Amino acid sequence: MLERIWSGWRSSYVSAAPVRNGDEPAESGSVFTRLLRSGAPDSDTHIVHRGDTCFVVVNLFPYTSGHLLVVPYREVADLDGLTEQETADLWATVTDAVRVVRSVYAPDGLNVGLNLGRPAGGSVPDHLHVHVVPRWTGDSNFMSAISNTQTLPEAIVDTAAKLRDGWAAATPDGQ
Repeated sequence: MLERIWSGWRSSYVSAAPVRNGDEPAESGSVFTRLLRSGAPDSDTHIVHRGDTCFVVVNLFPYTSGHLLVVPYREVADLDGLTEQETADLWATVTDAVRVVRSVYAPDGLNVGLNLGRPAGGSVPDHLHVHVVPRWTGDSNFMSAISNTQTLPEAIVDTAAKLRDGWAAATPDGQ
């Protein structure tokens, strides 16, 4: 018998998926570009940090609490499309993000990585982004192992606030 667990929050993710029948999407730009263009305050968009060439945002569909994305402002699909400055800023910001996540969440470990291209799992294949995911020993439980469901103990807005405060305290420049 097929069991169902309601996850209505996923509807916004599904409806924002790229059009696959060849039609042009209603809005141009990646979800990250549209987020930046919205003009909404960082507290509403869950942006944790803004640097010279990239920014950090809480993943709205996190694997665990504290899951961050480090994203260049410019839409670039692959690492070799970045300028030298963007490359340096991206990796320095990833390093700061790791430091902040460790400071705020004290995880047992972290996953840091990219999915370049849709076949590699990239859900936004035209705008690369680096995932910084805190992990704890035993953080996969029966919910994820048996029902492919994750439980998150913290609201996204609370995660963003903690990480924004942690960024100021844990990074060398406090920004």
